[in-house]
Amino acid sequence: MHARRLVEDQPELIAAALEARNNDFDLDSLVAQLAERKRLRQELETLQARRNAGSKQVGELFKSGRRDEGQALRAELAAIGKQVSTLEAEVKELEAVIDERMLGIPNLVAAGVPVGTDESANQLVRTWGEPGSFDFEVEDHHDLGVNLGLLDFERGAKITGARFTVLKGAAAQLNRALIQLMLDLATREHGYTELLPPFIVNSTSLTGTGQLPKFAEDLFRLNKPDDYWLNPTAEVPVTNMHRGEILAADELPIRYAAYTPCFRSEAGSYGKDTRGLIRQHQFDKVELVHFVRPEQAEESHEQLTAAAEAVLQRLELPYRVVTLCSGDLGFSAVKCYDLEVWLPGQARYREISSCSNFGQFQARRASIRFRPDKDSKPDFVATLNGSALAVGRTLVAVLENHQQADGSVVVPEALRPYMHGLEVIEPA
Repeated sequence: MHARRLVEDQPELIAAALEARNNDFDLDSLVAQLAERKRLRQELETLQARRNAGSKQVGELFKSGRRDEGQALRAELAAIGKQVSTLEAEVKELEAVIDERMLGIPNLVAAGVPVGTDESANQLVRTWGEPGSFDFEVEDHHDLGVNLGLLDFERGAKITGARFTVLKGAAAQLNRALIQLMLDLATREHGYTELLPPFIVNSTSLTGTGQLPKFAEDLFRLNKPDDYWLNPTAEVPVTNMHRGEILAADELPIRYAAYTPCFRSEAGSYGKDTRGLIRQHQFDKVELVHFVRPEQAEESHEQLTAAAEAVLQRLELPYRVVTLCSGDLGFSAVKCYDLEVWLPGQARYREISSCSNFGQFQARRASIRFRPDKDSKPDFVATLNGSALAVGRTLVAVLENHQQADGSVVVPEALRPYMHGLEVIEPA
């Protein structure tokens, strides 16, 4: 979220970001509410000062024998007291409204982010690898998985419902191998600290990272009265590791890698990507999260993205990196790179990771600060995160890119140590 002072003093910055994002947030009414809050507080402070000064005068008047004047002033102060109480209640109520509305303002947009309304304005940064050339008719992962006896969509739906799938045999092993590879690359080659956080989070955690209140419909909430939600992404529990803390300067940068299952209701996406594993209600991810000094955020963003790309390269999967335009940018991000992997079964690139720089936006919401040095006031850290990678979509990419004419799938060399040396997945 933003500081109130930024909205009060530089509303034009917020307005420019809203316009670039094509966001219809009513900034004018919020600015008016902030101005009303300021007016009420000034009035309240004037009355409080009058009451405090009058309290001293009452005693002096009684001591000097001016009893009638003292009683009149006491009555006046009682009336002021009622006004103060009324104003305090008004200010408290208005501040609650303002605080709630402040949570609905998206982040600013970083300089250099392309301006546009949708993904058509995203800009290509680089590509790696060339889409494979097949001398046979390729199959998508759905048909490959079913024919190989790896994916059971019908029983997944029977157990739970639509968009839930059972992974069988080599697919379950492959899913586990991908998670292990991703964590090993992050921890052994890139210096991340591995975490295994809770898979259930509370509302405060979701508010800190920006999922609440705006995106409540996209989440699964457990039964009340418990304040529990199923984790939508490891970004939430891992970022909130340091909620409400003041970190020492020498602790930064902090870099965590975490595997979690993720749960999303996919509100508003009915009818989209219903075939196969692309858009499931339950899926696995390995997430990378950074806490850094604000001035280190841009460099850290590039490092995080490179760590996610390393997984795709190790798996020999062609991909491209695009910078999201302002209209396609996530609510909390100032800048985001999407990694898009080539899927032969769809003959197009599909998102497999979003690597986002949030600046101090999340840290302000979650009160995550650091002290630059022992004599300075605490400042908010910058947070960043990205998937390395979305495991289900990576499994899809492995199946489709490494398929063979006989319907089998070659296991990428990097995964074989995690699959007991298995080189080819063949029909059972």
